[in-house]
Amino acid sequence: MKTSRTIKSLIFLFVLSVAGQVAFSQQLPLYSQYVYNKFLINPAHAGSDGYTSYNITTREQWIGYSGAPRTYSLSYQTRILKKGYRLNQNIFNNTVYRAKTTGRIGLGGYLFSDRNGLVRRTGFQTSYSYHSWVRDFTQLSLGLALTGYYFRIDVDENSFEESTEPLLNDNLRKGVFVPDIDFGVYLLNPRYDIGFSALQLLGAVSKIGNYDYRNYWMDRHFYLFGSYTFYSGTKAELQPTVLIKMSEQIRPQADIGLIYNYDQTIWGGLAYRTGGALITNIGVKFIPSRVKMTSVFIGYAFDITLNKIQSVTYGTHEVTMALKFGDSAKRFRWLDRY
Repeated sequence: MKTSRTIKSLIFLFVLSVAGQVAFSQQLPLYSQYVYNKFLINPAHAGSDGYTSYNITTREQWIGYSGAPRTYSLSYQTRILKKGYRLNQNIFNNTVYRAKTTGRIGLGGYLFSDRNGLVRRTGFQTSYSYHSWVRDFTQLSLGLALTGYYFRIDVDENSFEESTEPLLNDNLRKGVFVPDIDFGVYLLNPRYDIGFSALQLLGAVSKIGNYDYRNYWMDRHFYLFGSYTFYSGTKAELQPTVLIKMSEQIRPQADIGLIYNYDQTIWGGLAYRTGGALITNIGVKFIPSRVKMTSVFIGYAFDITLNKIQSVTYGTHEVTMALKFGDSAKRFRWLDRY
């Protein structure tokens, strides 16, 4: 028993020392359905489509594998549109209608809980975005976000055979609060979109709380994504997508996919993630008959890992649900010219 306890203690000490230096290959959550809620990886997306939307995303990675990552998020985003007008007189004494708001401001925020092995991150983000028109049909958005999360090493009594284990009383269990900043750029057109974001710009240099986390730091992460829509002349669309993820310590990883969308109501897609994974996703949109200008989106993704870990897991499952208000042509400048 003593030998087994010693081995366990050594293993946990190693894991904790690694956590202290944050040498994890997956510091931030992965998302397989980012195409349907890019706000989770780019603050500039907040309000870019003109909707007011609420999104719930749950992701269970490598189900059946102990300590596998789990992520839950609840997000909200909106745009302050031109909802009213005031009357002005110009130099020719003509009445001019001017909007009370410019319609260029977007706001967003989300709450999240992320678990990866012994690491727990629970926090929030608040975002501000500004949208301007560089051409008649192309919108450029800039976004800035303030994030904050509570980080801790989760060691409980069930991890050891004896309650007197010193690690159970270690200060690492107390956790620390970490504020940070994200930045994003987003270009949107009826046919294509391109976005770049830089997350965790402060690298957890500022920490509030436990001094035992003084060596804790996070890599800056960068996301570059894009998509293009091919119209078939009917109700069907094909949309190739690409997402490139990189950080200061991790080599670039790419998701390369293709989505088939029929009548903006049902879609399915397939993607390949470099490093060894296939991603399938399906989704449906429906409009409640009793609630005007409202849409409900439900999406599901299943990831198959192309390495040995797949043989001991049931794959990765991700479910997204969204409620969007303002589902009308007035939300888009290229249709309404607002």
